[in-house]
Amino acid sequence: MNALRRAQLDDVSSLNLLIAESARHLSRAFYQPEQIAALITHVFGVDTQLIRDATYFVMERDAQVIACGGWSARRTLFGGDQTKHDADPLLSPGTDAARIRAFFVHPSVARQGLGRHLLVHCERAALAAGFHRAELMATLPGEPLYSALGYSTLERVVHPLPNGVTVDLVRMGRALR
Repeated sequence: MNALRRAQLDDVSSLNLLIAESARHLSRAFYQPEQIAALITHVFGVDTQLIRDATYFVMERDAQVIACGGWSARRTLFGGDQTKHDADPLLSPGTDAARIRAFFVHPSVARQGLGRHLLVHCERAALAAGFHRAELMATLPGEPLYSALGYSTLERVVHPLPNGVTVDLVRMGRALR
């Protein structure tokens, strides 16, 4: 049985391990090894502001974290703590889109509907907070999931990382209902 709960600050180390494991295995068909390593080092990871805002969730099975994801009412679109250098102001629910953030699933349970379940939960919470739209920055392995759940491509992005590495990402959005 899978249990969904709010992430806690003491989950950060296990979440970062899950994120790295997910990225290493589920990104292989989409990114080169140096791109995956750069993403894990410079982009992927927990944004602890989401935990403090109580908008980041974990799914557990047999007391093991198997998936994570969240939503945010803050301006940051993607990236963990290591990417944040400025204040992260709140968005206006009436005019701005909520952010769907940092969805990762352990490779051993991929393609079992966990991401879908988390996304529906987050969209409902964002809608309850007054948001009418959601946006996210998808990795190439995440793009098919978000497309299947009604997200449309808003922009394709080539994101620069250190050492001359670049990665393709996709900014996506949809109306919440």
